[in-house]
Amino acid sequence: MHAMEPGNGTFLIANPHLNDPNFVRTVVFLCEHDSTGSVGFVMNRKTIHTLGELVPDLRGFDFPVYEGGPVGLDSLHFLHQYPAEIPGGKEVIQGVYWGGDFEILAALLSEGRIMPEKLRFFLGYSGWGEGQLDFEMEEKTWIVAGATPEFLFTDDEKALWKNLLNHLGGDYKLIVNAPIDPRLN
Repeated sequence: MHAMEPGNGTFLIANPHLNDPNFVRTVVFLCEHDSTGSVGFVMNRKTIHTLGELVPDLRGFDFPVYEGGPVGLDSLHFLHQYPAEIPGGKEVIQGVYWGGDFEILAALLSEGRIMPEKLRFFLGYSGWGEGQLDFEMEEKTWIVAGATPEFLFTDDEKALWKNLLNHLGGDYKLIVNAPIDPRLN
């Protein structure tokens, strides 16, 4: 994993100086990035909700739901590693898909045919309009790194920001312990 430009299947790792409350110390997985804009999901902010609370047909399924971002908070999205079983998803990185047929996903969950550790659910998403992410990159708001299933489906989302920076190594390791408010340093 090394620093790169934003693109489909990359992580946006918030720089410590980012003071937008929606993105402080977040890791966003970009699923769509082109000249018209970008869409991704915050990977390290778990909500208080479970899948079963949000989808009545899946009552009892206590899978965590993450805060995908500040846009479309009334929409549920998912990432998965079941391309053959859940049709209609978009491959973002090799073996990881965004979306697909939710009814089939619900049936597979009910039948116990898929493992929860290969799924991630999100309320809302993170979105950037044309040129907006480019501007934020010029402002050094984000550090970009290639995404891997190991980090996408981690069960330690609270440590994801630090773990990714440590994984990048070099100068990135130095900012892991930077204070959220530099005036407190």
